[in-house]
Amino acid sequence: MNLLNVKYEIMVSNADENLSNDLSMEERAKQIAYAKAKAVFDETKGDRIVIGADTLVYKGSKKYGKPINLENAFEMLHELKNSTHQVCTGIAILVQKDDSYQEFLDYSTSSIHIKDMTDSEIKEWLDTGKALDKAGAYAIQEEFAKHIDKIDGNYTSVVGLPIDKIYDVIKKFN
Repeated sequence: MNLLNVKYEIMVSNADENLSNDLSMEERAKQIAYAKAKAVFDETKGDRIVIGADTLVYKGSKKYGKPINLENAFEMLHELKNSTHQVCTGIAILVQKDDSYQEFLDYSTSSIHIKDMTDSEIKEWLDTGKALDKAGAYAIQEEFAKHIDKIDGNYTSVVGLPIDKIYDVIKKFN
């Protein structure tokens, strides 16, 4: 789905996503997004806009990354169910136009409440095969949406790409 009506290409970055734990979640998300965008930017040439994003899920001081296996995914969802947690998506937008280079770094944080779930409901979601590549072991835009009770924040940020913030930067260059 192309919500911004722009031509784009997806390129996977091999950036290092390990940063100091001394950073706030917001700073971590922005710095990882920047590392991803910079790695792709350095592999490309010419006028371009490169966007990097990274999404972190956390509850209190505990971070929920991508699960290492289904058991780990089950444990994450068991801890997140029937409670509210935060999803922070950092973005980095690197723009090269003519001889001008600009960087934009930002983030968006939303609070998500997952309803109480039975073990069989958690297993049903895990059986879809969509949990292992998602921070927090869930995807709000997939079948898991039926377990989301409330969102306080931006939906597209929770999905992993805050379209509103990206649009604000891109429209400056049209």
